[in-house]
Amino acid sequence: MTAPTPSEHPKSEPVSNAEKPADEWTTGDEAMTGAQASYLKTLSEEAGQPDAYDTGLTKAEASKRIDALQAETGRGQ
Repeated sequence: MTAPTPSEHPKSEPVSNAEKPADEWTTGDEAMTGAQASYLKTLSEEAGQPDAYDTGLTKAEASKRIDALQAETGRGQ
């Protein structure tokens, strides 16, 4: 039995879900994570939009709001 060559190994090339739209996430309807909540709060304060922070957001909603606030504040570019 021989070991697979790097090109044959299933994990030899990284696979990323980073480009998947938030609406298609399988866990998008779960409550946002603590990291999302913290970052969203920071971004909303920086953007002068404290109402953009909502503790009831889902992961997908928080991601979309973070993206919008990053664009507005210039963060994450």
